[in-house]
Amino acid sequence: MAETIEETYESAVTRKVVRTNLKIEEKSSSTKTTTMTTPAKLYGRELSTYDEVDVDELLAKLSQEELTMLAKEVDPDDNFLPPDQRNNYDCDKGPTGPLNRKKLIEHINKQALETPDRPEIKPYVAGVVRGKKWIPPPVPEKQRDADEQISIDLGDEYEQALTDASQEEIIDLAAILGFHSMMNQDQYHASLLNKGQPVGLGWDGITKATKNKVYPMDPPNDTDPDDTITRVQQNDQKLTDLNWNNIKNISDEKFEKLFEALKGNTHLEVLSLVNVGLNDRTGALLADALRANSALRVVNVETNFISPAGVLQLVKALLDTNTVEEFRASNQRSQVLGNKIEMEITSLVEQNPTLLRLGLHLEYSDARHRIASHLQRNIDRIRKDLTLRLQFRFFNQLAKGARSQ
Repeated sequence: MAETIEETYESAVTRKVVRTNLKIEEKSSSTKTTTMTTPAKLYGRELSTYDEVDVDELLAKLSQEELTMLAKEVDPDDNFLPPDQRNNYDCDKGPTGPLNRKKLIEHINKQALETPDRPEIKPYVAGVVRGKKWIPPPVPEKQRDADEQISIDLGDEYEQALTDASQEEIIDLAAILGFHSMMNQDQYHASLLNKGQPVGLGWDGITKATKNKVYPMDPPNDTDPDDTITRVQQNDQKLTDLNWNNIKNISDEKFEKLFEALKGNTHLEVLSLVNVGLNDRTGALLADALRANSALRVVNVETNFISPAGVLQLVKALLDTNTVEEFRASNQRSQVLGNKIEMEITSLVEQNPTLLRLGLHLEYSDARHRIASHLQRNIDRIRKDLTLRLQFRFFNQLAKGARSQ
């Protein structure tokens, strides 16, 4: 089998060599015909006599040594041959054993250390340039002319004023002229507010980071849940905004009382329940309250523990009431609602004729685009209705004035 592969390889190599030589001779003959009148010849014969030459017959006449010498002259472009038969390197030494990567690396490192470095033609001397020193090319005239400073004659009065000006005065002048890149932020604001330049922040001063401004913490929400629940139950006319934001440890019983009282309340317009620990159970009670309530305009339940299915129930409850204009429920237990929930919310929003603003994090662009388009149509329709009402009222007043006269 090995002899067959070797013979096939050698025959393929030999064919390629003969064909390559023939092509070279043809090319050389084509170039020579332009200058010579006699036809090109190869080994004393014309090229046409080699057209019907049988390469296999020629290879059969070659000995083993001649085939080996011929195979070393060219690498065959045959991907079907193994790599060890496609190169000119012929190693007669057989394998000494299995591959040992560690010993191979140690041998390579040893050879690298024992191999002497190439001798330097000119030894290194500190401070002496070896070889030709690189000299940068001359700058083009156009660029040199552009880099030259432009001299402007400002007059003796202005020249003397700028020469005698201090650093603080030059910084103030730069701020007035709008040269922001010549100064830092502290210098610019100090110049505009006429506070005087900070000490140590001149042209050569070191710019330090501005300290963060300390703002006071937001005061805790002092709303009494029990008192507001009582006022909602009594349908207090003065209670139009209920804010329980960030109140901790509100029990589910208080949420149940509040949402039950919302069903019959006709004066509360804004309900804010941000970060109060609402879950799916209390969210379902809120959805029932929204279906029965007819006065709420703004509902905010952000930063709670309502699942995507609970958010969907709240959005669905908005269809039963035609008063809610703004609904916010982002930053819940699950940051991602999912494609199915988002598409269902989009379908419900498109059926809502009164919703103007929706606070939800939607991942899919199709849902965002459809909801934004529908909300914009609702806003345009309300604006148009309001304009028509104002015009109708204006014409009624004009008609009443004309009748009174």
